[in-house]
Amino acid sequence: MSTSALQVARTGLDAQDMKMRVIANNLANVNTTGFKRDRANFETLAYQQMVAAGASSGGDNKFATGLNLGSGVRVAGTTRVDVQGTLNTTDNSLDIGIEGKGYLQVQQPDGSTAYTRAGNLSMSAEGTLVTQEGMPLIPQITVPQGSTNITIGTDGTVSATVAGQSGAVQLGQIETASFVNPAGLNAIGGNLLTETAASGAPQVGAPGAEGRGALRQGMLEGSNVNTVEELVEMIETQRGYEIASKMIKATDEMMQYANQNM
Repeated sequence: MSTSALQVARTGLDAQDMKMRVIANNLANVNTTGFKRDRANFETLAYQQMVAAGASSGGDNKFATGLNLGSGVRVAGTTRVDVQGTLNTTDNSLDIGIEGKGYLQVQQPDGSTAYTRAGNLSMSAEGTLVTQEGMPLIPQITVPQGSTNITIGTDGTVSATVAGQSGAVQLGQIETASFVNPAGLNAIGGNLLTETAASGAPQVGAPGAEGRGALRQGMLEGSNVNTVEELVEMIETQRGYEIASKMIKATDEMMQYANQNM
């Protein structure tokens, strides 16, 4: 029994340590554009059935509840909380925030597609709209040299006043992708996510259509991390870690007492 208690307490320490890492990552990204906080999900480990409920306890009597001993806890996974962050005005014409569901599509150096909520765009030397890491949007949109008054509509339409043209010229349209299960996307760093079997295939189209959020020019979506909530979670996690640590100490003292008095 004492050895089992030590094992159970150890799993508690491991689980609380992993949850603390999740909280630390949330707090570290409190100012990251488009960041979505993660939540650690716990689950019980296997149970050891000592007495089965309904088993005979003698004669015609049966145990009403049985006896099951748990073997601890573990973090089963993390869930990305896909709640809208606050849209902050930047007055930069190339900044775009997504109000609602959806992700911008970007082309990675290996040619694969990644997805992001961070809409702080720039122009490359060729005039192509790219992310801060230089990854172009999909589909690519190029702004001719000397263009002015760049506008991005809520439906993703990009227009500008081009030299030699009397009016605004449409340069292309930014498309966004939505997923059946956005929590199933795989985070790879750099504010980027990739498709997985759990997320489902992307549904690509114009922003504002078929449930996809509209674009807001001159705005960026802030992190959805609530600092106060994370600090409360941190305190609760610390207390859980301390309790598991005290359980190990108490179990060790019990084992020591038994050894000395046998």
